[in-house]
Amino acid sequence: MAQALLTSPANPRLKAIAALRRRRVRDQQGVTMVDGIDELELALAAGVRPKTLVLCPDLIQDADRERALVERAPEATVLRTSRSAFEKVAYREGPDGVLAVVPAIARTLQDLILPVDPLLLVAEGIEKPGNLGAMLRTADAAGVDAVVAADPVTDWGNPNVVRSSKGTVFSVPVATDTTEATLQWLQEGGVRLLAATPDSDLSHTEIDLTGPVAIAVGTEKEGLTDRLMDAAEHRVRIPMHGQVNSLNVATSAAILLYEAERQRNSA
Repeated sequence: MAQALLTSPANPRLKAIAALRRRRVRDQQGVTMVDGIDELELALAAGVRPKTLVLCPDLIQDADRERALVERAPEATVLRTSRSAFEKVAYREGPDGVLAVVPAIARTLQDLILPVDPLLLVAEGIEKPGNLGAMLRTADAAGVDAVVAADPVTDWGNPNVVRSSKGTVFSVPVATDTTEATLQWLQEGGVRLLAATPDSDLSHTEIDLTGPVAIAVGTEKEGLTDRLMDAAEHRVRIPMHGQVNSLNVATSAAILLYEAERQRNSA
């Protein structure tokens, strides 16, 4: 017997999922949402076990992929909805008909298992989920061993972080802690810290980025805190030849991480 479609966004189960847009609700329930088939497939490959799958037959273009998702999440409750109901619940515009509720991403610094010469990214005080997600995509591509959010304004489970990271928030090791705890953790692990700032005469290409190293970036408006800047072994800048004196933080992180990748790959 075919499963009945949920057609009203006022359905209690769908309302509960839509409420996960709010951080307070996510924190209370210890879950977040993954909106999109590509993102969910990456999360499943990383070992995430969905609690609920919400599927819209009218939006899903590949029945085989839908069937495979259900088979890979045998413990999940499966809900099928009408198009109008799904579009009300989905986080993003133009959804593809696949949404899941998954356990929250709640790793601490002590949960991270690092190689002997890790490449780390420390993102301090980042406010915009899209920037945090974009940095995760770069971290995944550049082979970064972990990304640490120090004193963040947003959380790893923000649906826009999940979306803008294309699901790499589940595959790249991440952690959250205070700036002070992060600095202590880096020191105890023997990891050199480099701070990105326009107020330096030292180019990012002039520094050895091999071995255990953490690259720290801050917000475009405020930059890194004095505490983190003082703790850095070197302060480096990205050359700027135009009228503005800073790049988008995700762009800055990409430039710095790929310089590190170039040096480490050459070495």
